Amino acid sequence: MRSRGEVPMRPSGQEWAKVRRRLDGHRHELAVAADRLYPGPARAGSTRLLTRDGWTATPWTLSTPLDLREVRLGWVEDAPAPTVTGREPEAAALLPEGADAYPDALGTLARPRLFEDRTCYRLLDVAWPELTFTRARYFDGVSVGEAAAHEFAARELPGHESDGHGFDGHGGGRPLPFRALVGDPTDLRRRPALCAISTLTLRHDRRTGETSFVLHWRDPARVAHGGGLYQVMPVGVFQPAHESADAEKTDLDLWKCVVREYAEEFLGRGEEYGDGFDYESWPLYRLLTDAREDGRVRSLALGVGVDPLTFATDFLTVTVLEAETFDAVFGEIAASNSEGRIVGRVPFDAETVRRHVRDEPMQAAGAAVLDLAWRHREDLL
Repeated sequence: MRSRGEVPMRPSGQEWAKVRRRLDGHRHELAVAADRLYPGPARAGSTRLLTRDGWTATPWTLSTPLDLREVRLGWVEDAPAPTVTGREPEAAALLPEGADAYPDALGTLARPRLFEDRTCYRLLDVAWPELTFTRARYFDGVSVGEAAAHEFAARELPGHESDGHGFDGHGGGRPLPFRALVGDPTDLRRRPALCAISTLTLRHDRRTGETSFVLHWRDPARVAHGGGLYQVMPVGVFQPAHESADAEKTDLDLWKCVVREYAEEFLGRGEEYGDGFDYESWPLYRLLTDAREDGRVRSLALGVGVDPLTFATDFLTVTVLEAETFDAVFGEIAASNSEGRIVGRVPFDAETVRRHVRDEPMQAAGAAVLDLAWRHREDLL
């Protein structure tokens, strides 16, 4: 047994890479197991996505869908730093020599195609219809979330037994000291909670009553998070389009981020927008925004939740497009994009939703937004 205060032995690069492959190859099973570590927090619908019932007496998941135009975004310029950053001794013990934080090891030993330390918006508070943010970097989230997932994957390797109870770091098998340090994943002040917007896109044909959606399989060789899992589409980290003070201010807007993700994931546009990018003169933005104003497109929020394995924090949103508008804007959906494989025209019906929520290897946020959208289908459609 290691004596108190003894520095744990770091893994070799080969050992670290083995665990990373385990994590990328078994994210769904690991997320299901990690869910059992958190018996206390509420869940989004019937899924494993963690939510918080009583933040400022307002639930994280909404009782009825909220139009994105009604969501108010606040800003704190000098917010307190998070308590846990991923540079603690408990995190360093997971890394090979020479790596000061998880992105160092990931960038050297298993670098995904999309891996850039850009400015992001860090979520500080949820009090619908108001959300409060401050500034962060993409690697801030990777340093904590992926490190905690890596630690869990290492413990769950064959030969290490776990009963999976409690997040005090001693839930059976080997302890989870870094995860224990993070504590409650829904405590947004304790860790850097960088958010993604997970948007379920529904194509609704009023004439036939048929509704379908689009799914995305995320390729672990291309993405740093969620590899090997299905997800709704589009999904993107909530961040400004450009590394400038002006963009940081003007892009603090959920709808702008959603439209950029439609351009990138549905239409194959690159992420280079340039300083001073003008949304109002961008044809796609104008087309979708005008359609939203006249009712051909509706974009609504359903809540926010946290993945139990990686602590990824997602806004759950749904965009409903009338069939003619969907076809005019997106046409035939491509079979793949820069982040993975695309599955289009999936029926939005009870059996398909149930199967993807319960049985398919879906990201927790994707399963949650599907589950909640089906519950709110009368309001959405």
